[in-house]
Parts: sequence; C-alpha cells; structure tokens
Amino acid sequence: MTAAPLLEVEGLTAGYGGAPVVRDVSLSVAPGEVVGLLGANGAGKTTTLRAISGILRPMKGSLRFAGAEIGGAAPQALARRGIAHVPEGRGIFFGLTVAEHFRLGYRGERLDAAHAYEYFPALRELRTRRAGLLSGGEQQMLAVARALARRPKLLLLDELSLGLAPIVVERLLPVVRAVAADTGAAVVLVEQHISLALDIADRGYVLSHGEIVLHRPAPELRHDRQLLVASYLGEQAADGGQTVAGPDPLEET
Repeated sequence: MTAAPLLEVEGLTAGYGGAPVVRDVSLSVAPGEVVGLLGANGAGKTTTLRAISGILRPMKGSLRFAGAEIGGAAPQALARRGIAHVPEGRGIFFGLTVAEHFRLGYRGERLDAAHAYEYFPALRELRTRRAGLLSGGEQQMLAVARALARRPKLLLLDELSLGLAPIVVERLLPVVRAVAADTGAAVVLVEQHISLALDIADRGYVLSHGEIVLHRPAPELRHDRQLLVASYLGEQAADGGQTVAGPDPLEET
C-alpha cells in the first residue's frame, strides 16, 4: 500500500515581481520517498523549492504539508514544522566552525549534531575547523548535515553537486537515499547530474519553461533516454514527437 503524500503541490504558480516563473505545477512526495525535480537551467526548479519552503509567496495554487495548507506561511514557521531547505550555494557561514553550525538554531530549537555526524562522520573530525577552510565537498556535507540535525520530515535539496567533482557527488547522493530510508523523511531533490539523481530517486518530474512536462517512475526515466532528453530540452519535432538534435543533458562531464 502506497503511503499518503506528505507534501502535495497543486496548481502552483510562483515567480518574482508579479511575473510567473512556474505555472500550474503539481507534484507530490510521500514519507521515505525521494523525488527528483529535473530540468534545464531556468526551468523553474529553484523557484518551486523556494515556494514550498516559504521563501517565495505563491501567486496561485495549493501547498499542503501533512494535510495542512502552508501556502504563504513564513519560512521559520515551516522550519519548525519539519521542512528543511538546503539552498543552491550551501547557505553556510565561512567564519564559523563545523561545530558552531550545529549550535545555530531558531529560537528554542536544539540541533542534533550526533544524528548528523552519523551520516557524515568525516565532519566529526573537522568539527573545530572553520567552514571557509573546508573543501567544496566538505562544505556541501556540512550544509546537508545541518539540515539533518533538525531531523526534518521534508528535505528540499537544491543542486547539491554544483561545483563538485563527480566522484564527490557519487558519495554524497547515496547518503540522501539512506536518510529517506532510515528516517522516513520525504525528499525533493533538484540535481544537475540527471543519471546520478535517477539512481537514488523513486520518481522524477521534468520541468520545462516553468511547467511539468513529464512525470514517471525513476526506472522508466532511466531506461527511456530519448523521452527524457526531449522533455528535458522542451524540444520535439512536430512529426511523431521525434527529438530535435541537440546536447544530451544525461552526458556526465
């Protein structure tokens, strides 16, 4: 029996300065499930995450978390309810040590550093080092670990692999899968390494020009490369949906 969705997004329209970036986006994620949100740069993936976490106020649509409407709620209130957002760019403080990051909580909040160290034991050895002296991979580990220290019910991850070597990404993404399996957290993952994301995801949504154009189980997306590439690029020929020639977003560099 499939678990009821923890997060339900229906007909979301959101953007900046009154101009919509995403239009009529609908998606869901259940406890313990990893859902990939895929698409080219500018497709609206980050905007969608910002609307879910309360950073951006929706223009239209419904956002329900654990059955309650959360559209327009403040980010701090959503964080207290169990939504953790790791933004693109990591959102860490270069002048603070690793250990100090786990002492920075919202008013009255206690972060569980021991829980975070279980998934990133290397950070325990680096706990006295300032974040600005960490490698890019270590900084990203810290950003995710700080979110895990909140024991989130919903984890939003925006471009974990940005600026990282593929070998680092290959070590980082399986931790995300383990967190979902171990804790029952629901995960929405925005990731530029499409193949690696689909290796750990249960389902995938593809955004193109601000709209969901494809939603399939991850194994189907992995095996139907032509369909995924066409949807990812938002380019199809008129005759029979044959893909237009162009770069392949699944090619890892």
